[in-house]
Amino acid sequence: MSGEAAELRAYLKRGGLIAYPTESCFGLGCDPRNPRALKRLIRLKGRSAAKGMILIADHLKRLLPFIRPLRPAERTRVQSGWPGPVTWVVPAAATCSPLLTGGRGTLAVRVTAHPVAARLCRELGMALVSTSANKSGRRAAQTAAQCSRMFGAQVRVIDGRIGTRRRPSTLIDLASGTTLRP
Repeated sequence: MSGEAAELRAYLKRGGLIAYPTESCFGLGCDPRNPRALKRLIRLKGRSAAKGMILIADHLKRLLPFIRPLRPAERTRVQSGWPGPVTWVVPAAATCSPLLTGGRGTLAVRVTAHPVAARLCRELGMALVSTSANKSGRRAAQTAAQCSRMFGAQVRVIDGRIGTRRRPSTLIDLASGTTLRP
């Protein structure tokens, strides 16, 4: 791990928040294992904790500690859209924080194809929380400069360009096959 990545990982472990480019907008993220960071992120956005969060990673293996083991057919199904802008709602591990699940037994997860977001997960060796970089109900930031103006020193902004996707990731419930967000 580079010195820069090691420093960023330490920042996240201490409860730091980051903004980084994703497929359709900038995302806000933190270490999904840090309850203090999760609470800070929820407060910063003015978001209901009952909504839960999305976790992204560069590879399914980084998501496994947060989800129930997938049967082979389920694994094949979710991996068919990855890496890419498809988020699956899957059964959460019993140890998964209610701050991530919104108090439900499920968790939304995605293996991202965005080069900056995937590189962050790979270099940090961890999954990241990924929620749109905005105050709840407002338009998501499209640039690093917008993130800096919106959140100031409360968030460390990772520079880069968002992807070309115009809409948030497609959200599909694994159990029912229902598309919750096209």
